[in-house]
Amino acid sequence: MRDLLILGAGPAGMAAATEAARLGLSATLLDEAEGPGGQIYRAITTGGASRAPLLGADYMHGATLAKDLMASPVEQIFTATVWDIAKSAEGVTLTYSRNGQAAQITGKTLLLVTGAIERPVPIPGWTLPGVMTAGAGQILLKASGILPERAVLAGSGPLLYLLAVQMARAGMPPLALVETQSTRDILRAAPLLLPGLRGWRTLLKGLGLLAELRRHGVRRITAATDLAVLGTDHATALRFRAQGRVQEIACATVMLHQGVVPNTQATRALRLDHQWLPRQRAFAPVCDASGATSAPGIYVAGDGSGIAGAKAAADAGRLAALTIAASLGHLTEAARRAQSRAPAARLSAERALRAFLDTAYPVPEAVLRPADGTTVCRCEEITAGQIRNWGRKGAMGPNQLKAFGRPGMGPCQGRSCALTLTELLAETHGSSPAEIGLGRIRPPLKPVTLGELASLHEGDTPL
Repeated sequence: MRDLLILGAGPAGMAAATEAARLGLSATLLDEAEGPGGQIYRAITTGGASRAPLLGADYMHGATLAKDLMASPVEQIFTATVWDIAKSAEGVTLTYSRNGQAAQITGKTLLLVTGAIERPVPIPGWTLPGVMTAGAGQILLKASGILPERAVLAGSGPLLYLLAVQMARAGMPPLALVETQSTRDILRAAPLLLPGLRGWRTLLKGLGLLAELRRHGVRRITAATDLAVLGTDHATALRFRAQGRVQEIACATVMLHQGVVPNTQATRALRLDHQWLPRQRAFAPVCDASGATSAPGIYVAGDGSGIAGAKAAADAGRLAALTIAASLGHLTEAARRAQSRAPAARLSAERALRAFLDTAYPVPEAVLRPADGTTVCRCEEITAGQIRNWGRKGAMGPNQLKAFGRPGMGPCQGRSCALTLTELLAETHGSSPAEIGLGRIRPPLKPVTLGELASLHEGDTPL
C-alpha cells in the first residue's frame, strides 16, 4: 500500500508529488495524459517546450515542475484513466484502465488534483462543427503546434487575451476578439482592485497582454450581447449585438470561453461536501487551508478546489503534501507549520486578485440560463426549454430530471451541462443554485469496456 495516491499531473499534482517524495512518502501519481503538465502545461516535456516563444514565460514554469518530478522517486503512471474511487477503512483504492487493461492501486491517503474544466457556453449554434472552446484551441497549439484559420474568439476572461496573443505571435491572429464584459463590469469590480494588489504581478501580465494585442492590431469589441454562431453544417459566422446594432463576422472557427470552473466529478463521486461559490458561479469541494476535505484521508488542491491559477495550484499542492506527511508521522506539526509559511504566503498573494477578476469578467445571464431553443445537453440533444418544462412539472433538482429525460446521463456525464441544469432549475423554482445542487455521480467516471472489466482479477471488481 502506498502512502499517497495523487490523481492529476498538473501543477498541483507535480508539486505535491515532488514534495511528498522529499518528505519520504511513497507516492504514486496517475494521469490520463501521456506525460506530466495537465492542461495548463500540456506537452511540456515533449513538443510544447519548443514553442516557448509563442506560449510565453508562464508556460515554461511547468518545465521546472516537470523536471523536479522526473528526478524524484515518485511512481508515475500515465495514460491511466481512473474510473472508480473507493474509500474503505484501510485507505482509498483507485481503479483505472491503461492499454486496454484494468488495474487497481491502494493508498493510505488520496490527493485529488483534477484541475478545472471550461464552463460550457450554450449559445445558439455552439454545437456546430467549427466551434470549440478557447482551451481546446490552446491544446491544439501546445500539443501539435496547430492553430485554426479565420478564427473569432468570443466570450470573456483573461484566457482569451492570452490565446489571442499566442495566435498573433504565430502569425495567425484572430479576426476579432468579441468580449461580453463591459466597462460597467470593470467599474463594478474597481473597489476590489486595491485589496487585490498583492497579486500585482498577475495584473501586470494582463495589462501586458492587452498592450501586445494593440501592437498586433487585433480588433476588440466589448459589451457584446446576443451571441450566436451561424451556419448549417459548419460555423460560417458569429452574430452579436454591440454598439447599438447587430453585427456579423464571417469566419471558419469560433472559439468560445466564459472562464473555468472546478472539475468536481471525482469529489462528487466520493460524496464529499461541496459549496456554492457565488462569484465564480460554480461548486467546489469544502476543504480547509491544507486541502483536507469532509472525508478523512482525502485531500484536494489546485483549481479543483477553487479557481486561482497555475502558480497558486503548485503551492496548494505543496501545502497538501506537507499536511499529509504530518498526518502519517513523516513530519512534526511544528515542522509542518514552519515549512508551510512560504507556500502559504505565495498562495495568498496569487489568490488576492481573484475577487476582482471574477467580478470584472462575469458570466452573462444569457449563458448561465440560455433561451429555450438552445441546446444545453449536447450528448442527449436536450434544450433549455425542455429543462424548464420538466422543472415546472416537478423536477426539483438534477437527479429528479432523470425521471423526465436523460440530461447529464450521456458520455460526458454532465461535464458539459451540469452547471446549466442547476441554473435553469434555480430560475424555474425561484431558488438559488446552492439549494438546487448538482446531480449525483456514479462510477464508472469514464467509459470502460467489458474487456477492461474482465481483465480485473476475481474479487477486485468495484462493481
